[in-house]
Amino acid sequence: MAPHRDLPLLPVIVCLLFVRDSSSLPTTSYENPVRPLATDDYDQVSDVTTKVLKTLATPTKGTFKRCDYNPCLEGQVPCLILSASGCSCPGSTPYNEVPEPPALKSVSWNGSEVVATWCAPYSYVTKYVVTVGGKERLISGKDKRSSGLGDVDNVAQVCVMAANDSGRSKESCMMYQPQDSSLPLKAGLIGGALGFLLLLLLAVLLWRHRRQRKQEASISMHRTAETQ
Repeated sequence: MAPHRDLPLLPVIVCLLFVRDSSSLPTTSYENPVRPLATDDYDQVSDVTTKVLKTLATPTKGTFKRCDYNPCLEGQVPCLILSASGCSCPGSTPYNEVPEPPALKSVSWNGSEVVATWCAPYSYVTKYVVTVGGKERLISGKDKRSSGLGDVDNVAQVCVMAANDSGRSKESCMMYQPQDSSLPLKAGLIGGALGFLLLLLLAVLLWRHRRQRKQEASISMHRTAETQ
């Protein structure tokens, strides 16, 4: 009967052994294995982002080329037309807006008449209007950068405007101070008078020199006759 009372202890021993073996197994963690970013990591990400943005914002070297256009020279092809070849032009006002004013460079006397010179604006222009003393003097073509104004006898304000179908620009003006046209004549008269006086003086000196030689020759001949 004793062996039969010991049989219930066997399952208890087996359970204890199972629990002991399971406690020695490695524990599996289901937590997120990703390490949170530290402050240094955030700085690195910021530096990379800044470099990328600078690269995108900086144009590639050689991409843009300025058009070969000089607004102060006559006969220039409009810069907007040149830009069709891929070059770059400064901003220009469209054809349906009043143009920007031109830049009046000089108003001077060239020996025969007064000449005004200017530089074109970056706008659509069909003609230029030049005024003298507030009165319209002439109209020049869109390709012109200078024009003769004829004689301007008195001090006057010379202005130039750019125009198209939408209207005229603001004026670009300069005061013209006429030169004294009698100065060259006076200088010529004075020079001529001085030259005449110089020639007269030379003629008098030459005459006196010849007279003196004749007198010396006459005296010499008289002495020779007395000795004979």
